[in-house]
Parts: sequence; C-alpha cells; structure tokens
Amino acid sequence: MTEMLGRRPALTLLLLIAVLAVIPFVVTNPYYLHVLTIFLLFAIFASGWNLTLGILGLKTLGHHAFFALGAYGSAMLSHYAGVSPWATIWVGAGIAALAGLLIGVPILRIRSMPHVAIVTLAFAEIIRLVLANLKDWTRGELGFWGIDAMPALNLGGTVVEFGTGKPFGSYLLALAFFAGVHALLLVVLRGRIGLTLVAMRDSELAAESLAVDLTRWKLGVFAFSAAIVGLSGALYAHYIQILTPTSTVGPEMLVTLLAMIIVGGVGRFTGPILGALLLTVVGEALREFGDYRMLLYGGIVMLFVLGAPRGLAGWLALIGRRRAA
Repeated sequence: MTEMLGRRPALTLLLLIAVLAVIPFVVTNPYYLHVLTIFLLFAIFASGWNLTLGILGLKTLGHHAFFALGAYGSAMLSHYAGVSPWATIWVGAGIAALAGLLIGVPILRIRSMPHVAIVTLAFAEIIRLVLANLKDWTRGELGFWGIDAMPALNLGGTVVEFGTGKPFGSYLLALAFFAGVHALLLVVLRGRIGLTLVAMRDSELAAESLAVDLTRWKLGVFAFSAAIVGLSGALYAHYIQILTPTSTVGPEMLVTLLAMIIVGGVGRFTGPILGALLLTVVGEALREFGDYRMLLYGGIVMLFVLGAPRGLAGWLALIGRRRAA
C-alpha cells in the first residue's frame, strides 16, 4: 500500500492542491492557465483509468470511449434538451458508468489480458464510428459546436464565469473537481477496497480463496473508473465547447493518456498526476514542430520509460528513500 499511495498521500495531495490554488492569482497569462486547466482535466482522466489499468491490473485500452461518452452525453443533453450543464455533467458520468457495466459484463470474465485489451480497444473504435456517423446529432467530424459553457456562479458578489475565453474561472472549476475526485480516490484506496484491489492484482487465486467475488469487484471498479473518466469528458466538453469523434476517442487521445499513466507511474496514486502535468506541458511546447510533434512526443516518452521504468512517482520515491537512508 505504501508503494501505491506513497508515505504521506493525504499531506502530499493537500500540498499539491494548495500550490495549484495559488497559481491563478500569480499566473495571469490566459494561455498558461488554459494549459494547466487541460492538465487538471487530463489528470482526472488518467487517475480514473489508472484505477483499473494500474491498481486493479486490468489491461484495458478503451477508456477514451468513456471520455467521449461523457463528453457527448453531457453536451448533447445540454444543447438539445436545454438542461443546465451543472446537471448534465453527472448524467455524462452516469452514461459512462452504465457503458462500463454493459461492456464489463462480457469482457471481465476473460482471464487473458491481451484479449481484454483488444476487446476494449475495439469497443472504443465502435464508439468513434457511431459518433462519426450520427451526423444529424453529433455533426460527425465537422464538429459538434455551440456547446454551452458551465453557467456562471455568483460567489459573494463576485461573478465567476467558465468556458473558452474564461481561463480564471475554468481553472478554478477544474481544480475543484480535481481535488474532489482525488480526495475520493484516496479515501477509497486507503481502506478495505484498496487492500482488496491490490490483493486481486497480485494474485487472483489467493483473493478468490478469501471469498472475494472477482467478477463483482472487477465490474464495480470498472464502472467507477468509467464514471470518473466520463466526468472528466463532460467537464472537457463544456470547457472546450467543441467536440469531434477523432479528438475525443481517436488514437491520439489513447496514446496521450496512456503515456501519461506510464510516464507518471502505473499503479501509483500520484503517478497519473505527474505524468499529466509533464506531458501536457511538453505536448503544448511541441506544437510548433507541426507534423513532427507526435514523433518527438513519442521519443520523449521512450526516454522517460527507459530512464525511469517505474515512472516519475517511483523515481521520486526512490530518491526519497536514498536521502532517508
């Protein structure tokens, strides 16, 4: 558990949130706040995916499908039905969780991890094709635009606005959800649930011998993970305010988020956060290289994987242990 959560996970998370809360009052450049907002949303996505990929040990490659379902579900309900995004983001998370349950019932009985990876990847491709072909509703690859931003809030006489062009409010909103999701994950992982997940990852036979219902636990965690990813997708939709199937459930999204988890540290609580921060900033810095961007991005990821195979979180933990010794 110490390897997964770190030595003082609650204090680490609290200090991280405190530092992030100061940033919008110090950094005034809208572009920098935009990049950091994307980092916060991707960190939620990566942490939700890491729950199954790293902590439970299920090698799924289709979680970007839940991101797209949450994004399109919330955006379309808000746009066509006129429901407030404050409500539709939870509906988007619910749609993703329901999809997780439906796809989880058949695939989580498969014991072969390569087959689980292939099936979940195929599921994501099906979602992409469906979204691309429902042009009357999603407008396909032309882009679903005109998505409502999150309604403004009046906080003590100060009106805080959200959405594209409103970096200050959007950053604080993303930070609030980032803090809430990671606090919830920490509470879950520090208790009996976390111990059960680690036991299942280390030895399913041993966990099953202790009366752990593997299928039920896997299905519940898979749906919970999908809900977190769907929530990040819904927040992303109402921040960016335009969606395309390729940008939400395409191969670039898969590679980007998977790289964040691997570089940060698979199965570690702070790993996806560190990976999301590093690769979001690096990805934005490489945009000026045009067509060579993904090539350079891949090269940087390879260097980190070779130099720090346990991820940034594992590397920092190793440095801490050496200093303590």
